[in-house]
Amino acid sequence: MSSFSAGSETAGKLSVYIIAYNEADKIEDALKSVAWADDVVVADSFSTDDTAKIAQNHGARVVQIPFEGFGKLRNDAINACSHSWVFSLDADERCTQMAKKEIIRIINNPNSLDAYYVPRRNYFMGKWIRHAGFYPDFRQPQLFRKGALKFMPDAVHERYEVLSEGKCGYLNSFIFQIPFKDLEEMFRKMNRYSTLGAQKLYAADQKSGMFNALAHGLWAWFSMYILKLGCLDGWPGFIISLSNFESTFYKYAKLHLKQKGLDVFTGNPLPKV
Repeated sequence: MSSFSAGSETAGKLSVYIIAYNEADKIEDALKSVAWADDVVVADSFSTDDTAKIAQNHGARVVQIPFEGFGKLRNDAINACSHSWVFSLDADERCTQMAKKEIIRIINNPNSLDAYYVPRRNYFMGKWIRHAGFYPDFRQPQLFRKGALKFMPDAVHERYEVLSEGKCGYLNSFIFQIPFKDLEEMFRKMNRYSTLGAQKLYAADQKSGMFNALAHGLWAWFSMYILKLGCLDGWPGFIISLSNFESTFYKYAKLHLKQKGLDVFTGNPLPKV
């Protein structure tokens, strides 16, 4: 049995946490997909819309956490969870019935591993994105024993450490993700995430110039569209790859401007996902 197993009063019970900021148009479907869990926590960063109200109406516990980077936010959300198993679901993700059944089997098996990656099916423009690195799209362990996973205090693309001596497992069942409901949201996320990425690079004392930014952007597009076969996903694959170019280019361009004394960092709260 894992060294992270809790007492019998919480063994086999699951907490789900969802990080959110102004997710009134998405949070309800995310909550419905995990309504079967023993405990659902919405880690809200002081949304100005009805996110918190909708979450409370669906029986979730809402904890308000100031956004100081995704890494710290996730650690605080995990700390707010009550049970020995934790499942992380973003507001733009949906747990499927197949994933639910597999998760229940895992948390009720005393010989289960301490952490599991979960495959995600991403949909954009009404199409399942099968290439471009978007499937199975393992981002981080999403099912784990409480205490087995810790995140670094990164602003975005948060690194993590599995605090277990054993290896991580992989679920066979997928969940859904809708990363961009439309092009408008894609633009907003590209702008906000490029700023957070530039902050992360600046904190790490990375250097950049405009040609460097262009080279990084071109490589990001080539890697996603050609090497990862985004070209096989039609126009959705092309648009996603183009957005990856823009996000990467602006991240390094913003870093360059910051180093030139032109502060483009806004310090706004958690971005809409």
